[in-house]
Amino acid sequence: MGWHEVMEAEAVRTAASPFESARFGRSVERLTVSAESAAELSDVRAVVLASDADIIILRYPAERVGWFAGLTTLGRTAIPADSLTYWRLRVGEGRAPDPEPGIWPGGAPATADVRALVRGIFGAYGNHYLANPLFDAGAALDGYEEWALRSAAQGDCVVVSGQAGVLALATLEEDTVRTEILLAGVVPAAQGRGVYGHLLRAVEDRAASRGAAEVVISTQGHNTRVQRAWGRYGFEPVQTVLTVHLIRNRLLV
Repeated sequence: MGWHEVMEAEAVRTAASPFESARFGRSVERLTVSAESAAELSDVRAVVLASDADIIILRYPAERVGWFAGLTTLGRTAIPADSLTYWRLRVGEGRAPDPEPGIWPGGAPATADVRALVRGIFGAYGNHYLANPLFDAGAALDGYEEWALRSAAQGDCVVVSGQAGVLALATLEEDTVRTEILLAGVVPAAQGRGVYGHLLRAVEDRAASRGAAEVVISTQGHNTRVQRAWGRYGFEPVQTVLTVHLIRNRLLV
């Protein structure tokens, strides 16, 4: 879920999700209330009641904690699906590691490398799809792979390599103001060796070369290990967003 939708959009944003609908065989709609939106629960209610989607993936600021009780009265089954935490780094303020022999940034990964990296890095990642009994975990991983391949095809990715090949991958979305890290991780065999810090440095260096002011990133709330790494590097927490799946009751019978 992009930074603008979560942090800056003024109105409630709703959109069909054709990729997810095709992947899971159910019509899926995304509904987002940003941190800066003045929307009320009544606005969300109106959108939900008008929707024909089988599943609505709703995200809203965690401070609106009282909303969940109201979501259970809309004629759908409301399933809590964890949270997203958003962090931000001002470019130039990262506590980057010193260069190390045998670890270097750069290079464009081949399609086969991207597939293997995503499956190795994210195969056990506890994403929000796992909360939904109608979503297949394997199909969710396929979605991550497709997402990463689209970024790689557009040149919107950074890798860190070593003698054994590509050690870490980050896929990006970039504009004139910021660089957003979409997916980022280190292959299991290279974890615990400080490679992740070199990956963040490569992203920050790329953002600086483009004149971007900040790097932003998000993860599921339970993923505290990576959040500690962000804190060590210099990222600061900005926002937590709750995720709720609203499912048509007849689909769960």
